Amino acid sequence: MNAAALHIGGMPGETKTATGVTRVTLSDFRCYARLRLDADLRPAVLTGPNGAGKTNLIEALSFLTPGRGLRRARLAEVTRRDAGDGAGWAVAATVQTPSGPVEVGTGRESGQGEGRGGSGEPRDRRVVRIDGETVRGQVALAEVASAVWLTPAMDRLFVEGASARRRFLDRLAFGLDTGHAARVSAYENALRQRARLLREERRADPAWLAALEETMAETGVAVAAARRDVVARLARACAGADGPFPRAVPTLEGTVETWLDEGPALEVESRLRRALSAGRSVDGRTGGAAEGPHRSDLLVRHGDKDMPAAHCSTGEQKALLISLVLAQARIQTSARGWAPLLLLDEVVAHLDETRRRALFDTVCALGAQAWMTGTDQSLFAGLGERGQFFRVQDAAVTRQSAV
Repeated sequence: MNAAALHIGGMPGETKTATGVTRVTLSDFRCYARLRLDADLRPAVLTGPNGAGKTNLIEALSFLTPGRGLRRARLAEVTRRDAGDGAGWAVAATVQTPSGPVEVGTGRESGQGEGRGGSGEPRDRRVVRIDGETVRGQVALAEVASAVWLTPAMDRLFVEGASARRRFLDRLAFGLDTGHAARVSAYENALRQRARLLREERRADPAWLAALEETMAETGVAVAAARRDVVARLARACAGADGPFPRAVPTLEGTVETWLDEGPALEVESRLRRALSAGRSVDGRTGGAAEGPHRSDLLVRHGDKDMPAAHCSTGEQKALLISLVLAQARIQTSARGWAPLLLLDEVVAHLDETRRRALFDTVCALGAQAWMTGTDQSLFAGLGERGQFFRVQDAAVTRQSAV
């Protein structure tokens, strides 16, 4: 089947180039000593027993984008257990982009003696190569591939702490603004340095504190503004969505976000800078900072029931999450001209047949290459020939026929 061009919505007859991974090779990654998998651009279904390596494979795909992958793992944790001391791991892929195929490689550099302080510990540095050329940093990956994911660990997103919701929101923001991750990192680094200085009063140089607070004000307001933009887009996209999934109503709660509703960004920067300076004494005793986007929270309501997501059933919460992810995929497709990878781990397990078919129809309409996992292939029967099917067993992958 030729999946190079697919209708992904918009005006009738409009086609856009489908994007996705057509080949992936793993070396010493999790349970895989070595794997090569060839695929086309249709949605891919990975089925097999628990522990077979399905999630490990889509985690590998998540490393084709900047960041720590869908499990937020440290580099050393990803290396195959039997690979030996100092071993690295690698993920290589051919990614079909609107400009043509791009060869991407990334992994943990192998070897000894490059740990902190020359300790002789294994290196813990991630290397990125694009079309055979080593690039500095991971941000260049965002120009080749983008990914949105759902995992079972996210099922409690609405009932646990706000930090996980902020990470979820930041990941969505990064899909639209590749500079967002760097601003979040700069803000959090300045926040940690300021907290350390305030704990050690003798080192709390006012000039250095002022410089850190300046960084926090500039980057923090930019982070809050990007989050507000994403939430506003999500709200519009969710409001206009039809189908069996519940209508999610996202809002963003936070002091800096409220200030941005009241005045321009430069004024909010000054306001945050003054608040940080005035709060040094209290922050020194409590740690962190009383004000800033690190205290913001993503709130979601079930629009049809006018109920906080945290009060909904487990199945409704999962459906609300899917609504948000599909909305984000539509937003990115519209903004960038191509759909992100959708990495959906055990996504259909708690969905009825109507919602399963709606999910498959939406993914296919977007032209998105979704990688979906499950233990029961029959649950993906509604995808039919529109998808490609693989069996995962004992870290080996074989192609299967459609149900």
